[in-house]
Amino acid sequence: MNLESPTVSVQKSSNDMFEFLAKVENFEQIMPENIDKFEAREDSFLFALSGMPEIKLKLQELVPSSKVVLASASDKIPFTLTGHITETSETTCDVQLVFEGKFNMMMAMMVKPPLKKFINTLSENIESLT
Repeated sequence: MNLESPTVSVQKSSNDMFEFLAKVENFEQIMPENIDKFEAREDSFLFALSGMPEIKLKLQELVPSSKVVLASASDKIPFTLTGHITETSETTCDVQLVFEGKFNMMMAMMVKPPLKKFINTLSENIESLT
């Protein structure tokens, strides 16, 4: 299952945006309002939204100024969340989040709507960063 957020314009350079997304503790700033828990470690973070199980993500790949890949820390639900960063000028960039997960059809039907809402919210919150 693949889900893509809308591409948003950010008033940050591509390098600044990369640095922001490469620091896992910064994800707390872009989480939805209904977050119940957020714990950052060196290269991972754990979060829980109201009514949802805890999810732990770890940094998997960093491509300076262009891509940050987070992966599920659980083998039971394998997925990645990739932030694609495209420079548009020295002071602005575009960001798109892409979720890729391997779920059976029943699970995909259940998780698709809340996941789509989640990545769209992250994207909207990234857009409002200054």
